[in-house]
Amino acid sequence: MGNQVSTRDQILSMLKVNKQLTVSEMANQLDITEMAVRRHLNTLERDNIISTSLVRQAMGRPTNVYYLTKTGQEMFPRNYATLTVDLLRDIEDMSGQAMVEQLFERRKERMKEKYGSRITDHNSLDDKIAELARLQNEHGYMVEWEKDKEGNYLFKEYNCPISEIAKEYPVACKCELSLFQELLGTDEVDCEVCMAVDAEPHCFYKIKPKNH
Repeated sequence: MGNQVSTRDQILSMLKVNKQLTVSEMANQLDITEMAVRRHLNTLERDNIISTSLVRQAMGRPTNVYYLTKTGQEMFPRNYATLTVDLLRDIEDMSGQAMVEQLFERRKERMKEKYGSRITDHNSLDDKIAELARLQNEHGYMVEWEKDKEGNYLFKEYNCPISEIAKEYPVACKCELSLFQELLGTDEVDCEVCMAVDAEPHCFYKIKPKNH
């Protein structure tokens, strides 16, 4: 089993370095059979980590080359969070905390503009929350939501793409809360659990319907 993992990782690293390779090139470099390479490639292609295209040769039949998809590229370490936190600290040192808060506020307004039209198209709070969940999922938040017995909505985010930044700058969470309130048209939105503050693996919001 361990060998299989390392072969898979070697294939990914080779594609990262070489951009694109054929099955025989990979088999030669790894010193394994083409059939063994294909087994890995089939799984990687199924999981959308690599893709393939047909390349015409000067001689003979066209041949398949394999390359990393965007998903495959993202599997390699990237350090956006550290860079962002460092830049925010620099801005705070140079221009003060208020400037950092203004930046997050601007981000919130940008998202409100982006999300706004899709959410205002819906009348019921049910539909608005379902649309908000769809929008957040498109941005990687892994949302599930449900209604409890009292008729409140539980909005659960299992991933936060900016959690590392939010740990340093809780204003990010405050802006998300006010974004939800403004988009849903209600102040009755509470963040009950926050992964940036509570060291939990998720963020839970409770949204109460307005009393008529």
